[in-house]
Amino acid sequence: MRKYLMAVAGGTLAGAVFTTQVAGPLLAQQVDQEGSVYEQLDLFGDIFERIRSQYVEEVKPGDLVAAAINGMLTSLDPHSSYLPPDEFSDMRVQTRGEFGGLGIEVTQEEGFVKVVSPMDGTPAAEAGMQAGDFITHVNGESVLGLTLDQAVEMMRGPVGSEIILTVVRKDVEEPFDVSIVRDMIKLTAARARLEGDTVVIRVTTFNDQTYVNLEDGLKKTVSDAGGMDKVNGFVIDLRNNPGGLLTQAIDVSDAFLDKGEIVSTRGRNPEDSERFNAKPGDLAEGKPIVVLINGGSASASEIVTGALQDHHRAIVVGTKSFGKGSVQTIIPLRGNGAMRLTTARYYTPSGRSIQALGIAPDILVEQPKAVPQAEEEEASAARTRSEATLRGSLTNDSVTDDEKRVLEEEQARAEEAAKLRQEDYQLAYAIDILKGLSAIAEAK
Repeated sequence: MRKYLMAVAGGTLAGAVFTTQVAGPLLAQQVDQEGSVYEQLDLFGDIFERIRSQYVEEVKPGDLVAAAINGMLTSLDPHSSYLPPDEFSDMRVQTRGEFGGLGIEVTQEEGFVKVVSPMDGTPAAEAGMQAGDFITHVNGESVLGLTLDQAVEMMRGPVGSEIILTVVRKDVEEPFDVSIVRDMIKLTAARARLEGDTVVIRVTTFNDQTYVNLEDGLKKTVSDAGGMDKVNGFVIDLRNNPGGLLTQAIDVSDAFLDKGEIVSTRGRNPEDSERFNAKPGDLAEGKPIVVLINGGSASASEIVTGALQDHHRAIVVGTKSFGKGSVQTIIPLRGNGAMRLTTARYYTPSGRSIQALGIAPDILVEQPKAVPQAEEEEASAARTRSEATLRGSLTNDSVTDDEKRVLEEEQARAEEAAKLRQEDYQLAYAIDILKGLSAIAEAK
């Protein structure tokens, strides 16, 4: 007890000496910093008044203040911004899964608007917009020098109206125009379908409906297949999924994990850090999973991919993801507006941050470019040549009618698989992996 008291006394003494020597300069520094801030605010007031009174055209004071706030936020990172009341209202509508627009998720890079991904079934997707496209002009007007919100506002408009986007695309020499007719975007966040014995779950965004859509679609598709015993595995297609709600990413990850960490978020202060863990229960009942990603898979998509990859619950196939590893908090403000502020970074279960790095697939599979029609016809003709097509070839007299029927069914399935490879090579590759895993499991 005596030693403990001495230690406390020594600490108090040292603290007193430290305070005497350091607190004075620190206090002076704090006063200087506060004085500097007040001086800067005075400068802002001077500039505000000068613009309001002397600018060549009359400017609304409210617009000036909103622009100043947005400039302050956008100077932090590409994802922080000010949401005026109308944009805040639009954002809340979008998270519910229905809104008017083009159907593209965008960010800003090198002063231009960059497409993160077009959403399935939207006007932008149908017009051929691709992840990685740069939008340089909207209806002939340059977006260079505009904030992301200003550029997005240029792309807004009434449902049914036309917009012309000037696009710069990698591997295309000249910029080109894309005409899009704005429409009401109604998103089904997740759809499930059967491809042979494989359940393919396409997740287009993470809104309030994502987990419900996924669970309902998965159960119905498994039932249509004849039960889980008839299913060889699942493909979760997250390509061109720009992300969305963190809570939905956690729920979707939890759907396929029995235990362990899903994601952790770390803010500026250690006490703001959070960790989210999986609860017992796996909708896929342990069946193998392949996750498909590409450069348009961002944010919440990367959380799901990272969780399943780190827990070795899924094989990740495709190309490197977008690399958005930050969390934005929507903070309502007076006047019915809000600010979107980056408040944390997120980390996968292994502790890695994917910020600006993305998630590398376990198996890199590029989506091949379309083959010219003439070359495809020539290749198809070459594939159909066989012994049976040769004049005068011997027939096979050892095959029964039943065996012949089985062979024909197998050939039909092979042709269907080949057709899918032409339509979507990455998906076909993922399904082939599950077929191989299923064959190995049956042989054991």
